[in-house]
Amino acid sequence: MKIKKRKVSDIQSVIMAALSLMTVVISVTIGLLLYNRYEMLIRQNDIRDTQNQLERLVNTVEQYLKDMRKISDSANYNIIQTFDVSSPEFNQQLSFLYNSNKDKIQSIALYDTEGELMAAEPVILQKKGVNAGQQTWFTRAMAEIENMHFSTPHIQNLFQDDAKRYHFVISLSRAVDVIDGDRPGNGVLLVDMKYSYLEEMMNRMNDSNRGRYYYVCDGSGNLIYHPYYNKINKGLFRENTDIVCTSEDGVYKKMRSEDGNKQTVIISTIAYTGWKMVGVVRQDARTDGLEQFRIYMVVIVIMLIMMLLLVNRIVSKKISSPILKLDASVRAYEAGEKPDIYIGGSYEIRHLGNSIQSSYEEIERLMKKIMEEQNERRKSELAALQSQINPHFLYNTLESITWMIESGKNQDAVFMISELAKLFRISLSRGKTIISIKDELQHCRNYMNIQKYRYKERFETEYDISEEIYSFCTVKLILQPILENAIYYGVGDMDKDEDPRIVVKGWKQEQDIYIAVSDNGIGMRREDVENILTGNQKAIKHGSGVGLINVHTRIRLMFGKKYGLIVESEPDEGTTVTIHLPAVPYTRENCEALETSEKLQESEGGS
Repeated sequence: MKIKKRKVSDIQSVIMAALSLMTVVISVTIGLLLYNRYEMLIRQNDIRDTQNQLERLVNTVEQYLKDMRKISDSANYNIIQTFDVSSPEFNQQLSFLYNSNKDKIQSIALYDTEGELMAAEPVILQKKGVNAGQQTWFTRAMAEIENMHFSTPHIQNLFQDDAKRYHFVISLSRAVDVIDGDRPGNGVLLVDMKYSYLEEMMNRMNDSNRGRYYYVCDGSGNLIYHPYYNKINKGLFRENTDIVCTSEDGVYKKMRSEDGNKQTVIISTIAYTGWKMVGVVRQDARTDGLEQFRIYMVVIVIMLIMMLLLVNRIVSKKISSPILKLDASVRAYEAGEKPDIYIGGSYEIRHLGNSIQSSYEEIERLMKKIMEEQNERRKSELAALQSQINPHFLYNTLESITWMIESGKNQDAVFMISELAKLFRISLSRGKTIISIKDELQHCRNYMNIQKYRYKERFETEYDISEEIYSFCTVKLILQPILENAIYYGVGDMDKDEDPRIVVKGWKQEQDIYIAVSDNGIGMRREDVENILTGNQKAIKHGSGVGLINVHTRIRLMFGKKYGLIVESEPDEGTTVTIHLPAVPYTRENCEALETSEKLQESEGGS
């Protein structure tokens, strides 16, 4: 009863599971969609903020570089081209210019075309062995005299520092006209900008932007500033500047970094220099707002699922309760009880209950009618099959008796008549279809005695029957057709010196009875064996006229398709036909049950 209750509750579990699954899927889907939408907006805002900050950075750096150009212009036009390089005014003006801008610049220096120092601020000594004329800033200025040239960040190595400090600078160089006494000349003006000014400005911007960073490179891809410069020098970080330096200004989404991560890159070119100001938004970067929103969405989804699960439980119980009651009444009916089928709940359930009730009533009526019709049909089939056998015995035996009388073998005729009487006594069996195996074997012996007289004892018959099987049930007249086939199609035409022989064996194996009839006759082909019980073989022209199909059919009609005949044969080796029966004890109750086609209890098929 406990098991039934569990089974009955399956419908509620299914409804609950389906609603719960739908709830979880919908809630999680909505949560993911909202989260992805919010994430997309966050990233769009990140890109937009990066663009705005990058624009401000570019403007700031351009203003800084513009100031440097102004300093260079002031030194060129207001000092170098106005005063003699050897005059006191020249040094005074140069010193004043440096002191006014020393927070931005490291030094100002003037060199002749041979790379010799002519003037410098602050007044310091040039390092020994330094050839300014071979340095890049000098050669570029001399090669392109009409332009100003910005270098990449480098350590200033021109002048001695008493404190032995190293200064990172960005050099701005240009070719200038120099007044040196009475003879005009040419030279190179060098303004070393403090790299720390640019570095501090960029550091402030990078420190305030989580998940984003900014860097500067020149038109050749050389880094001017990078927040991870130390890692890059150590080989721990790589930047794809070779792609950036050849790209136009704009936003490049899903650009892959050197380590394979997706990132959004914003590029803007700095005027005067050709430098590239780059803002990078990493794809895997998570902002604080996004993390907080994710936690918020997880909490909301969990609460929503819990609330919907509670509602689902109530709804599933409401839906399943009438179905469970209907199912319980149906199960009780199937168990053999006669309860009223539950009719309640919604219109559909009430309609279903009424339909089931009507169906059961109709089924019971039809089952009774079918059982009655089947019993009558089964009796008619068995009677028809039996009527096919009885004339066969009679005709063949009477022919033999007639032949014996005509030949004057009265004693043999008397014996044949006596055996025939015994045979028909068992055949009739008071109209019963079920007899004991002992009577069936006696019928077999009577039949073989008659046949041995007819065939003048040209063959031998052996019996190896376990007495254990005598007291079990069988359908009558199943051995005689098999023996008849063994004679007519097996040993009947053999010479006596070939030792024709028929062996009848009977034994019990577990809950089954087996009776085998074997002969050493001519045997059959494999295709004949396969078709002999299917009705596909050609009709037998002489013999019993009934054959093995008749016996096989009667056994299966009585005991079921599990039982019947098993035919084994090899050409020139012989044939074995085995009868397979259930071990049903020969009792009055079992005989009546079989005669009326009632199913036997398993306990009655004893060992």
